[in-house]
Amino acid sequence: MPSGTTPTEPPAPMGVGLAVAAGVLVLDQATKWWIVEVVMVPPREIPVLPVFNLVLGWNRGISFGLFNWDSDLGAWLFTGLALAIVCALVAWMRRAEGRWTAATLGLIVGGALGNVVDRLRYGAVADFLDFHLAGYHWPAFNVADAGITVGAAVLILESLFAGPKRHNKGGREKTGKRS
Repeated sequence: MPSGTTPTEPPAPMGVGLAVAAGVLVLDQATKWWIVEVVMVPPREIPVLPVFNLVLGWNRGISFGLFNWDSDLGAWLFTGLALAIVCALVAWMRRAEGRWTAATLGLIVGGALGNVVDRLRYGAVADFLDFHLAGYHWPAFNVADAGITVGAAVLILESLFAGPKRHNKGGREKTGKRS
């Protein structure tokens, strides 16, 4: 190692989470811009694979078209709710002990912010990924929705399968060994 330099430490969990959130937000907005402004002019269905199409749909509800109200009030309500959830998740991210948990929270935060940007720009969220099989279509979604879904699924799996941490009054983890 050259003199005067110090080894670099791995990024803190909060930094990892924010970087993941920023990455999801940028990727989401870039893909939506490309679909809305380039690919879907004019709007149409583009078969890509036998089970996958590109389409353009406007979702006024939450992920996967749930609560799809055709109302400006709904757009503002969902925007406010998403921003409140983002604040709570960033607070959780700040307390996260591991980079994995922070990154997972970052997926959800980035996805939520990506959909908030759409609501502020368009009054609805642009959805364009259409998976289908045997005539049945999964609701169209976007990169933000994928980030939210994957992040939430990983958090659930982590909570189900991570071993419980037991601490004594001194804050040290109990190992079952006597010292």
